[in-house]
Amino acid sequence: MTSTRNSRTSSRRAPTRVSARTVRQPPELEQLPSPGVVAEPPPREDKAPFDIDEVLGRIREEVRHFADAAMFALAANGHDSLFEQLVACILSIRTRDEVSLPVSLALLGRASTPDALARLTPDEIDDIIQPVTFHEPKARQLHAIAVRTRDEFGGTLPCDAQVLQSFKGVGPKCAHLALGIACGHEAISVDIHVHRVTNRWGYVRARSPEQTLAALETQLPRAYWVEINRLLVPFGKHVCTGTRPRCSTCPVLKYCRQVGVTDPR
Repeated sequence: MTSTRNSRTSSRRAPTRVSARTVRQPPELEQLPSPGVVAEPPPREDKAPFDIDEVLGRIREEVRHFADAAMFALAANGHDSLFEQLVACILSIRTRDEVSLPVSLALLGRASTPDALARLTPDEIDDIIQPVTFHEPKARQLHAIAVRTRDEFGGTLPCDAQVLQSFKGVGPKCAHLALGIACGHEAISVDIHVHRVTNRWGYVRARSPEQTLAALETQLPRAYWVEINRLLVPFGKHVCTGTRPRCSTCPVLKYCRQVGVTDPR
């Protein structure tokens, strides 16, 4: 006699392959608990097939009047080296752009190179970065990165994700975004906005930013790997917000499956 567990396992279907432009999956896949997969929720008569090119084009137009994401704004202000971008990303962790950007500008205005930052003490760095969250451990972390960059890499960080992630406290999000902006690497950076918005669309289904990253790497056209963070950070802050998203004025409402949305504006 076949066990219940074996019956459930044998009835599962492998996800079908999809194009980068349009996500189409059998409705029953939505019932599977597997995270980090590309699977559109059941079709809705009031929604158009999801087209990533059209969606991102509309969002690009929507966010052009909003302030740029902090690290992109920092690069536009001339702080576009890999070291500066990594410093800025560390400062931005668990801190709003409105706070981290002026702090990054203040710190890098004082010390924009590994050698200059290494000459400051952790206490001096901490005095400058007080407004950001976890400023004391971040000050020690930034000083250690500056010293190691100066001593081990001759003052110039290599464009290498493994090197960046070898620094304490640097994960894929910061490494990928810094490399994308400073080195032109095609790398996806998934923060809370990218995670929330892409799952709300139904473009991916994932329980964590790490799983969203893995799903996007199989689904998102490479041309958007860096830009998606630049677009979805302001879009997630001003339109597709965490609570009560502004669905009534959203430019991509007809494509978005509104997964998990219960109280839209």
